[in-house]
Amino acid sequence: MSVQQTLVLCKPDAVQRGLIGRIIARFEEKGLKIVGLRMLRVDEELARTHYKEHAAKDFFPELAAFITSSPIVALAIEGKNAVEVVRKIMGVTNPQNATPGTIRGDFGLNLTMNLVHGSDSLASAEREIELFFSPEEINDYSLALDSWL
Repeated sequence: MSVQQTLVLCKPDAVQRGLIGRIIARFEEKGLKIVGLRMLRVDEELARTHYKEHAAKDFFPELAAFITSSPIVALAIEGKNAVEVVRKIMGVTNPQNATPGTIRGDFGLNLTMNLVHGSDSLASAEREIELFFSPEEINDYSLALDSWL
């Protein structure tokens, strides 16, 4: 098991519904470490860059309108196999199919407004963290509980 960093975005619906704290708590309770955190507004350019694989698809205008509609909270999360662990905690993309006990299974309602984004691979995580954080915004520190995990 390798220590990895990954990106999580608490999307506009998570911010508007007051779920940021509950979402962050899920990752912390699992033993993952928050190494970067910021609230920001995504503009059209960042939306296009972040969702570049979807930019030519029919649903992209709706996706861009949603992600730019309200502030988001970006998290850089670190831990053993963080990419995979974070994705399991979030649940599958479509909340209608997400398992209860996951973020999307417990709080999500539809495919676009599914509360969170998480990097789908280590390569994506590295690219996405660089989009949302400068190197100075990523903190290197130890948790007292590291020896217990």
